[in-house]
Amino acid sequence: MSERHPMSVPVPRVTPLRGGSVLRWGVLGPGGIAEDWVSAVHRHTDQRVHAVASRSQERSEAFGQRHGIPRRYQGYQGLLDDDDIDVVYISVPHAQHHPLALEAIAAGKNVLIEKPIALTAVQAEEIAQAAKAAGVFAMEAMWSRYLPQSDILAQLLDDGALGDVRLVTAHLGWQWTYDPEHPNFDPAVGGGVMIDAGVYSLWFAHSVLGVPTSIAASGLLAPTGAETEALISLENDRGARGMVSASTTVTTPGLAAVYGTAGSVSYETSFVFPARLRITLNGAEQVWEDESGLVGRDGLAWQAAALASYVAEGRTQSPLHSLNDSVAVMRSIDEVRRQIGSLRTD
Repeated sequence: MSERHPMSVPVPRVTPLRGGSVLRWGVLGPGGIAEDWVSAVHRHTDQRVHAVASRSQERSEAFGQRHGIPRRYQGYQGLLDDDDIDVVYISVPHAQHHPLALEAIAAGKNVLIEKPIALTAVQAEEIAQAAKAAGVFAMEAMWSRYLPQSDILAQLLDDGALGDVRLVTAHLGWQWTYDPEHPNFDPAVGGGVMIDAGVYSLWFAHSVLGVPTSIAASGLLAPTGAETEALISLENDRGARGMVSASTTVTTPGLAAVYGTAGSVSYETSFVFPARLRITLNGAEQVWEDESGLVGRDGLAWQAAALASYVAEGRTQSPLHSLNDSVAVMRSIDEVRRQIGSLRTD
């Protein structure tokens, strides 16, 4: 059984942000998420980024100057050939995750691939197989799984504290202004709500229910063919159900919940970020607050520390969100997009 606070609330088991193994990181793609990732990692962990690569030397130089990164490459191959880099964080646009992950793996680099790991389950499987064949560490950057609140929920599920779980909900929406020229609305390059936000909602459902045995989805398409809304019903082999959604037409609080016959866990703030939980067990209720002090995308630091510890342990994938898990989530995304009509099959 897990170590418990009063009312049987677990103590989160997370990798310490400091004091563990330190890796030398490289960043492929100095975009917005990379800005937040590097800032969080440098402020809150001992991990350090030693190199950055962009197709533009100017962007690489500017990013390196902002974050104190000494090696700044134009083009990605120079970084991949750098023997002093232990692990590569791949934060390029969605459509480039798959080809660059394969290139990094072929170069013998450990990889952290920004979510979603690829555009389709077939691509995700190719990455998983390549990493296995090369014997390198590979992990999807499903960073919410490494937050303290996610471990609390995992312990409650593993211990059976919630009883028979019957219902999972997760609803996430970020409003976008429609622009037919923007990649967000181009299905060919991973545009659409499922690749951007829906991956979180489906990951959350998978993390509780396991791989669903049935999926029913409806949604809306932009004139470009990218999905802008998705409402998804899931069921697993034990008859437990999930109802999740993703939207680009409205912004939602990002709330999620798990309901069992003996208790429930409700997120009072967005499940994607460091959150506050309301936990009900056997009729007693307690609010759990994240005491780390990390807020918003500062929480990206947890996955970097976790990855460093996994590499030090000799692992080749995450024990919390495996490559099989990444492939399974992508299969569900494929099915949702197929039903909505946004999945390209040509």
